[in-house]
Amino acid sequence: MMITAGVDIGSITAKAAVIVDGKVKGTKVDFTGYNAEQAGKRVLDELLSEVGLDDRSIDRVVSTGYGRNSVQFADKAITEIICHGTGAHFLNPRVRAIIDVGGQDSKAMVVDPEGRVRDFAMNDKCAAGTGRFLEVMARALEVDLGDFGTKSLKSDKPSKISSICTVFAESEVISLISKGEKRENIIAGIHDSVASRISALAKRIGVGEPLMMTGGVAKNRGVVAALEKKLAMPIEVLESAQVNGAIGAAVMAARL
Repeated sequence: MMITAGVDIGSITAKAAVIVDGKVKGTKVDFTGYNAEQAGKRVLDELLSEVGLDDRSIDRVVSTGYGRNSVQFADKAITEIICHGTGAHFLNPRVRAIIDVGGQDSKAMVVDPEGRVRDFAMNDKCAAGTGRFLEVMARALEVDLGDFGTKSLKSDKPSKISSICTVFAESEVISLISKGEKRENIIAGIHDSVASRISALAKRIGVGEPLMMTGGVAKNRGVVAALEKKLAMPIEVLESAQVNGAIGAAVMAARL
């Protein structure tokens, strides 16, 4: 029996996945906090406890994500680009493109029929088009981030958010609030702004169908809908979208 684990340390959340003989046994998400090494150990230990295993039963561990090099107990650290491509292909071998939007960056990838990344583009210099941008906007609007998706879908006329800088966009949002603009329209405008940044990234490398979205922001139906409109194609979002990188890391661990 082959048991492997993947640990994906993001800027906001730490994710773990365990694969037993080619099947996902379980996944777990926790907050990263201050110490990435401790977060990786904690989220994996909690997952192993939930699935009735211990660390001695793990054959190999691969770490990925923003804090991958902090995970000292991993057998190898592999970039999230490779792990997201591998994870998406493992879950749906038909996928040929992936958009991954996390807390601190956004990425677009094109993969071949074996799940190898042929080309990618990444935004890691600016918060716009990331989960952090949405967090800032949620605070400004005093709306729970988890409600953003459903609220934006009730919009009748999305507000125009012209600033691409998070700080200036927040000022725009505050100005719209003071003018009495409906929250639903402001949120829809925020999602349009995020989708514009991400779709530009995706178009740069020529993403096509079938297209999958991964990362925590994939849970936001409003962002997904805005992206589908801008890219003029459907986007597949799985329940495991947030842990796709960890799943890919666990798959890679089996190949070491």
